[in-house]
Amino acid sequence: MKQRLKLAIGLVVVGAILLGIAAVTVKPVNAAPHAFHFGFKRSVDGSIPSVKEEGFEHILQKHGAWYVGDTDKKELFLTFDNGYENGYTIKILDVLKEKQVPAAFFVTGHYVKQHADLVKRMVEEGHIVGNHSWTHPDMTQISAAQIQSELEQVKQQAAPLMGQQQMKYLRPPRGIFNDHVLDISRQAGYTSVFWSLAYKDWEVNAQKGARYAYEQVMKQLHPGAIMLLHSVSSDNAAALGDIIDAARNQGYTFKSLDDLPLSETIPGLN
Repeated sequence: MKQRLKLAIGLVVVGAILLGIAAVTVKPVNAAPHAFHFGFKRSVDGSIPSVKEEGFEHILQKHGAWYVGDTDKKELFLTFDNGYENGYTIKILDVLKEKQVPAAFFVTGHYVKQHADLVKRMVEEGHIVGNHSWTHPDMTQISAAQIQSELEQVKQQAAPLMGQQQMKYLRPPRGIFNDHVLDISRQAGYTSVFWSLAYKDWEVNAQKGARYAYEQVMKQLHPGAIMLLHSVSSDNAAALGDIIDAARNQGYTFKSLDDLPLSETIPGLN
């Protein structure tokens, strides 16, 4: 009887050990760090947007990433994401040229390969061309080497079109990032730029008209706004001139990302 009891106890102990080992071994050794999808508390009546409740403020600060400019100044920073061309970038560039407004265009590898003429025009007309990755992946799910490759391929493809301009600004695809992504990007020489003004403008089959785009942008206007618009939107192309005129009538000026101070201290995070 005693022998059986000892055997039973032994089996229980061994089973517990095996379960413990299993519990340890099933945990991924190289699990990706926590990923964030960029979000913010929107501006209302000119208030300053906030990321304090999103849980990643310290990561932006750590890596010198921007989502808003100097909130003490009535300055706006106009940026476009160019994943692919939908026929509206020429219109956008025409308006920017007419209104003498600088902008930043974040381009993918597909865009640079297919529309080198437009990238070249962006540069020639004084706009910034930024990196939006080669294939638009979730960069929190790929290795450091793959992140570097994604960025380098865009840089090399665009180099013949850039003149004296250096590609130095990055917008992570889909706004998905973590500490690792921003760290690798910064080591590659990039300043990551997010946004403090945006609306759901990228669904090409759900456009709602120029007036809608105008209202969505104007109601979020605030000092230091980094404005994100998608160039695939017909609404944006149609509303852009009126947005620029109305913002200027409110006392705003449009600035280049190069006017953001290269500092460890980001005004919007203080």
